[in-house]
Amino acid sequence: MDTTLKLWAVIAIVGALNYASRLSFIAIFARRRVPVLLERAFRYVPAAMLTALVVPMVAFAPEATGNADVPRILAAAIVRSVLRVWNATTPAIAAGMVALWLLQWALGRIG
Repeated sequence: MDTTLKLWAVIAIVGALNYASRLSFIAIFARRRVPVLLERAFRYVPAAMLTALVVPMVAFAPEATGNADVPRILAAAIVRSVLRVWNATTPAIAAGMVALWLLQWALGRIG
């Protein structure tokens, strides 16, 4: 079988399986009531997923040396503080980036 044909076959199969798995949940839960305990647990899924994605990027250097990246951790703390005070995303991101750049510059990490 040609390599290109194999690639397209894999893409089609994976796409069909992905679609079927998502459709199955819609079809199953469309007519049923989700238990209260499960519904309450589902509320925390986005926060848990975001935390699982962000914490490793903040806490450890991109070079994966295993050492804590202090400027990133401090910049994340500043972002949290700005979010707490103003409750707005754009100023928090701006403050975090400026803090990260200044901290990296102060430590001589920017080339």
